[in-house]
Amino acid sequence: MECLEIRNLYDMKETIANDLFKGLTYPWEALPNIGSFILQLGKTLSADEYEKKSENIWIAKSAKVAPTAYINGPTIIGKEADIRHGAFIRGNAIVGEGAVVGNSTELKNVVLFNKVQVPHYNYVGDSILGYKAHMGAGSITSNVKADKTKVTVAFEGGKIETGLKKFGAMLGDYVEVGCNSVLNPGTVIGKESNVYPLSMVRGFVKANSIYKKQGDIVKKQ
Repeated sequence: MECLEIRNLYDMKETIANDLFKGLTYPWEALPNIGSFILQLGKTLSADEYEKKSENIWIAKSAKVAPTAYINGPTIIGKEADIRHGAFIRGNAIVGEGAVVGNSTELKNVVLFNKVQVPHYNYVGDSILGYKAHMGAGSITSNVKADKTKVTVAFEGGKIETGLKKFGAMLGDYVEVGCNSVLNPGTVIGKESNVYPLSMVRGFVKANSIYKKQGDIVKKQ
């Protein structure tokens, strides 16, 4: 189960939310606490670097936010982030430094580490995306099971009960997700792995892998 642990998925120096994960083993354990963490962290942000735009929304002065983007709190937008035309941030969102949230992309209860890109028609809900993770156009996280039961994480050797009804995907650092892919509830993808376009992903994908389709996952050479 070590492959699923925070320390093996993320470089914690690449997020303002480092303290959110302290004392936790698995990244999804942070999901219920994102909103309250933002409220605490927002109060400590430097007024020289961040502007409080409205109730519980803090935006770095160096970030670019299109006038057509919609942002609901609690939310923190990091330095030099790019929030583009038609982006929809529903709240409980931490957008890392230099991250891109693009046209028709929707965020809800998420942590995007620094330099994450979700630039075109993405839905990212109840998920954590590691440093420089990228979701291709139209790729989404599915965060609720069809039968509305609690999400489990399947991996070689068994399953972990998360106790969560809403859980999208945990993407490690440098993960690349191909266009129009669906990451099913409870998906965890290890560092530096690639997912082919039009994929349907479920369970755990090892680090440094290429996911071609279910049952056809190869190690990068």
